[in-house]
Amino acid sequence: MRGRILLVTGVLLAAAPAVAHADPPVTSTGWGSAGSLDVLVDHEHVVTGELARCDADGPASARTPGGAAGEVAVFGFGGTSCERKGSVAQVKAGGQRFESGLLTRYGGPELKVRTYSVGCATTTDSGSTGSMSIGEVSGFTIPSSIPANYRITIPGGAAGTALATITLNETVTPTPADGSLVTHAVHVKLFPQGGPASGDIYLGTAACNPYGKGGAPAS
Repeated sequence: MRGRILLVTGVLLAAAPAVAHADPPVTSTGWGSAGSLDVLVDHEHVVTGELARCDADGPASARTPGGAAGEVAVFGFGGTSCERKGSVAQVKAGGQRFESGLLTRYGGPELKVRTYSVGCATTTDSGSTGSMSIGEVSGFTIPSSIPANYRITIPGGAAGTALATITLNETVTPTPADGSLVTHAVHVKLFPQGGPASGDIYLGTAACNPYGKGGAPAS
């Protein structure tokens, strides 16, 4: 199915009252990854680490030619870019031609994502925004407009459990909110209720924090 864009999400940290003493300097930060995988299947632990990771403090960009992660998945070409302009950090990440046939071992579908991208940016008013897009997919169905944390269940596990859940435009913020934001274009969680495999696959990650260095101003 052909998909398109998402919605832009954001988080804002309420302004703190002014204080008499000088606050330490604050610098926004951000990092991005084309994808990552950490899966345990048939007593084998397969881990990729963050593919093509960039950081606002360097490296400013990175690329990965892709390749097979054991017998779990195949990542295609991916790339990232991170930068800081004044007080604003920006991150972009994306990739193409991801495939995983892992679920076919248990009667599930082969998962394919032709293209995906994700981004985030800090804002001058102490918040962050995130965005993502996804192209043609196979093995699951996506809506034309993707809200934050849109979840898809892949059925077929034992006793009615799920083989996997797929979360699109996954938005992660801390509690209490501090203005930071992590956006994953695609998050595949294997056998969330337990089963013969476990772990997570992420396609496209962008993380931004307006107070990444120096901490938030004192209240």
